[in-house]
Amino acid sequence: MTPMPLIFVATCDLAGKARGKAFPADQLEKRLLRGVGWTPTNVQINCFDGIGDSPFGALGDLLLIPDPATEVNVGFDADTREHFMLGNITALDGTPWEFCTRSLLQSALDRLHRVAGVRLIAAFEHEFQLRGEPAIRNQGYGREAFEVQRRLCETLMGALKQAGMEPDSIMKEYGPNQYEVVVGPDQGVRAADAAVILRELTRSTARHLGEAATFTPIRDVSSVGNGVHIHMSFVDEGGQPATYDENGPCGMSNLTAAFSAGVLKYLENIIALTAPSVISYERLTPHRWSAAYNNLGFRDREASLRVCPVTAKDPAAISRQFNIEYRAADAAACPHLALAAIIHAGVQGIEDGLTPPPPTEEDLSLLSPEDLAARGFVRLPTSLDAALDRFDACETAKGWFPASFASVYRAHKASEMAHVANMEIAEKCAAYEDSY
Repeated sequence: MTPMPLIFVATCDLAGKARGKAFPADQLEKRLLRGVGWTPTNVQINCFDGIGDSPFGALGDLLLIPDPATEVNVGFDADTREHFMLGNITALDGTPWEFCTRSLLQSALDRLHRVAGVRLIAAFEHEFQLRGEPAIRNQGYGREAFEVQRRLCETLMGALKQAGMEPDSIMKEYGPNQYEVVVGPDQGVRAADAAVILRELTRSTARHLGEAATFTPIRDVSSVGNGVHIHMSFVDEGGQPATYDENGPCGMSNLTAAFSAGVLKYLENIIALTAPSVISYERLTPHRWSAAYNNLGFRDREASLRVCPVTAKDPAAISRQFNIEYRAADAAACPHLALAAIIHAGVQGIEDGLTPPPPTEEDLSLLSPEDLAARGFVRLPTSLDAALDRFDACETAKGWFPASFASVYRAHKASEMAHVANMEIAEKCAAYEDSY
């Protein structure tokens, strides 16, 4: 019997999971128009495959329509090929569904362009770990530990290249069995698509080579966490850089400064969307090089929003390289939803003419709540429940999304929190490690 080639079409959902259906490859042209059937209540499947309270019940029908620009067709060997696409969820008449994360991101990007006349360039920098015990210990940034997994690293970078991305670098990170993989920037929705594809191909590559990769926010609270750092810059209608101004604060243009100020102002309200797991808040603590306060940093990896260093010398090259980095995110988040929230916060800053605070240079954990408040800083939420409360409490942030989004998202996360409610912290970490 000859196997039938299939193509899997996926959506990255509220749980940050790639879910979907497969169809015969020879039906591609038809599926690009008609998609595959999808169900509204699927939006409430949490990361543990439980289903949160759903306003849809058993009712309704949707379409999941593949986007050919996202096609991934990677062959690991003569017998192993992975062929998938990402897609948009629509109503039967083709209009975007209000919980389609790609459409939510496109709406945010359209708002940015409408308000500021610029396009977003972004790249997602990922940390992940291989499960099991390290082959060699005491190898933070170590050559030996890299060499142990050279085949995996080279195979992964080749897969990313074959999938149409621009591999940048891969390294043995500080933590046990921890690696960091970086790809080049993309414009608009494609940047978030690339983040989903990178995660899927990393897991696939590891599995193909007899390993198991996890992007869980933290495996062990006594060790390091795995973050996702989102780098952003802007180009104008002519494709020229619009992020840098040598006379601006930390080199930021007026546009970038206002965008940054908006992100910082609303960071406490959007973090439920960018760091959305129960254990995310074990990582977002002081002295973990993650994010604990809504502070701006100039080349400071302890800041939530960082102005990144550049290596270029001439002004034109600096303008092309200059970017800001959002650090309060992890891979439990859907990249499309996380980026949408960040963009909306930034555009709110542009609309409101906000200015960013000076970059911090001290340990904010040593300041009292009164001193933090006097300087406009807040301690970010320390639990997912508190983060959801701050999202719910902000009418502005909720207004960036469809009317029922906040309640549906809360119900989704409530079902996730209930799943781990009676677990000890080590059990919670293990549960998320299994899922991500």
